[in-house]
Amino acid sequence: MGKISRLMSDTAVYGLGTMIPRLLNFGVLTPYYTRIFLKEDYGIITELYAYVVVLQVVLTYGMETGYFRFSTDKSKENSVYSTIILALLGSSVVFILLMSLFASPIANFLDYSKHKEYIIWFAWIIALDAFTSIPFAKLRRERKAFRFSMIKIANVLATLIMVFFFYEIYPWIKGSPKVMDVRFVFLANLIGSALTLVLLWKEIFQASFKFDSALFKTLMLYSIPLLIAGLSGSINEALDRILLKHLLPSSVNAMAQLGVYGANYKLAVFMTLFIQMFRYAADPFFFANMDNRDAKNLYARVMNYFVIFCSLIFLGIMVNIDVAKFFIGKDYHEGLKIVPIVLLANLLLGVYLNLSIWYKLNNKTMYGAIFMAIGAVLTIVLNIVLVPVMGYVGAAWTHLIVYILMVAVSYYYGQKQYAVPYENVKLILYIVIPVGVVVVLQAFSIGPLWVKLAVGNSLLLLFILYAIRTEKVTEEIKQKLRSWSK
Repeated sequence: MGKISRLMSDTAVYGLGTMIPRLLNFGVLTPYYTRIFLKEDYGIITELYAYVVVLQVVLTYGMETGYFRFSTDKSKENSVYSTIILALLGSSVVFILLMSLFASPIANFLDYSKHKEYIIWFAWIIALDAFTSIPFAKLRRERKAFRFSMIKIANVLATLIMVFFFYEIYPWIKGSPKVMDVRFVFLANLIGSALTLVLLWKEIFQASFKFDSALFKTLMLYSIPLLIAGLSGSINEALDRILLKHLLPSSVNAMAQLGVYGANYKLAVFMTLFIQMFRYAADPFFFANMDNRDAKNLYARVMNYFVIFCSLIFLGIMVNIDVAKFFIGKDYHEGLKIVPIVLLANLLLGVYLNLSIWYKLNNKTMYGAIFMAIGAVLTIVLNIVLVPVMGYVGAAWTHLIVYILMVAVSYYYGQKQYAVPYENVKLILYIVIPVGVVVVLQAFSIGPLWVKLAVGNSLLLLFILYAIRTEKVTEEIKQKLRSWSK
């Protein structure tokens, strides 16, 4: 329990840097945006940030995991760090130059011909975030979770302050009407990313800035499959928001539908942020314990707790959906039907990320690339088939179907290569029970809102008690207290 407690502790601290920024975004910016922007304008924000998800993976090309893998040898740590820092600096500069040079044709291709500044600003945002990912990885490896979190929070606070300055304070100072131009959202983000670079200056200059070409080749051989896997994963995550306007029938307002989809997708924020928090802590944790003789049992135990927490998030959001929906404007409520689908899809993505330890620990990252590539192909095919018929609901179902298949494939091959004794019956029940509760609650009308909330949250509490009993958490706590008393 001690190692898992440490992982939970790190996850909680990283949560400061993940949860608080996401909560500020979800609790402040999303309600604000969905009330000041037309659905079409919010669709622009949704689409362009989908490109960010994909391009950030390209610009980091698997080097985060490569850093964790090869810096375990302390004698090579600085060399690994410096080589990766210089590589990302070079690729980021080249990316900015190319995107700036071809900003006009790219803007024309994306149907934003009057706004080539979108392309240039996003090039800077993506490049800055990619470059700073390695200093952030260094903080994670050194378990400096508090500093990591404070910088992440500063980024979002700066963005939030600039958003309100552009939309509220500046028009008031000038005495002019408010201009609801989405450009200010992107400019505020760029300012936040620039501040992050400044705040990470200390970590950046801890590098010796010596480039080891032989080491770089080794890193690339390890990381290229991760790039393929990451790129395929980002396609799985973001392609729907890129393709949606091209796949929807001409009879509907595609950008408005994209805006509705993007806003309701945000209601899964608690699931996605927990998975991100966990990943920040889990990557170094898994590598640090890879030589532990009890590692496989430890990884199985981690999976149990992970699925329990994700299922609690799923059930917590769904039994309180009538309250959660007010975080987005009422014009967007028509898309609430995708929320349970997206939550389940993200839960399964988290399970897949847990399962992926077998190929990372055994330097068989090509398997990850293959699995994610298969998922990307399925994502493209299913979106093309389902979106014209079902609209954005088809895009949500695509996520869920793809992640179910990826979990199944990764589990099958993983058990052949690196058999972890996962408690499958428990894991399935931890997912099926909350889904069953939600289906029953939505199938039967049980009176006014306060009754629905009371019944739903009572069932949530019962599920928590069931999980505690099943995992024998109280017995472990008692044993720990006994050992402390001695």
